[in-house]
Formats: sequence, C-alpha cells, structure tokens
Amino acid sequence: MNKTELVEAIAKATGLSKKDSEKAVKAFTDTVTKELKKKGKVQLVGFGTFETAKRAARTGKNPQTGAAIKIPAATVPKFKAGKALKDTVNKK
Repeated sequence: MNKTELVEAIAKATGLSKKDSEKAVKAFTDTVTKELKKKGKVQLVGFGTFETAKRAARTGKNPQTGAAIKIPAATVPKFKAGKALKDTVNKK
C-alpha cells in the first residue's frame, strides 16, 4: 500500500474526503518526524512505538571495488510493533 492508497482507505473508513484524509496522514507523519528529530518517541498503545536509535560508526566495503569505506555514526528512526499489532498480524 502506498500513500495514495492509504489516503483512500482512510477516507473510505472514516467518511472523510480524500483531501481531509490526506491532511490527516500528512499531519501524522509531520508530527512523528518532528518528535523524532527532537530525539523523542511516539508511542501508540497497541500499535507500536516510533523512536530513534544511535548507530555506531563502522567499516564497510564498497561492493564494486571491495575497498574498505568508513560509515559514520548516525541516528536512525526505528519502529517497534506493539503486542496487539503483532498478535493481529500473526492470527491464522
């Protein structure tokens, strides 16, 4: 599912217009992004948690030449699924 399909699904499920649904999706992604930029976290009980993690600097390999390259340390976004989401996905 891409963003357009998500907007359509939300519009259908809520009765909102596609324009309003798109605003809601954008507001959600913008809010999560702003919080993660501040090194905060967004926890949606039953769904999951968006947070950041530090990735240490490391040495990698250029796949074309095989030469060693240095990969700098970085802060990366991370999502951890909640128990309710995991249980729903794993139901048979």
